[in-house]
Amino acid sequence: MVKITYVEHNGQAHVVDVPQGATVMEGARDNGIPGIEADCGGGCSCATCHAYVEPNWVAKLPAKQPMEEDMLEFAYGADLSRSRLTCQIKVNEALDGLILHLPERQA
Repeated sequence: MVKITYVEHNGQAHVVDVPQGATVMEGARDNGIPGIEADCGGGCSCATCHAYVEPNWVAKLPAKQPMEEDMLEFAYGADLSRSRLTCQIKVNEALDGLILHLPERQA
């Protein structure tokens, strides 16, 4: 299991164990984290799993694919330097300790 911290817009942090091979979005959904809606279920066809990656983690994540970049245009308050769709980040042991901040609301 990999520990990921999801920080709600109000500052409430949730540290959860997410299995390797799952997505960061699935970790949030399966643990009832408020602020990740995941309307499309992980199909990269909405922007309701948007999160801001803690700055020191941005370079450690795999690059965004063009489809994710396109969908981020619909995300509320996107910061293209650190916004990601959590459905597009696969969990592996290198992500242990990842910190994400959730937006005020989803798209």
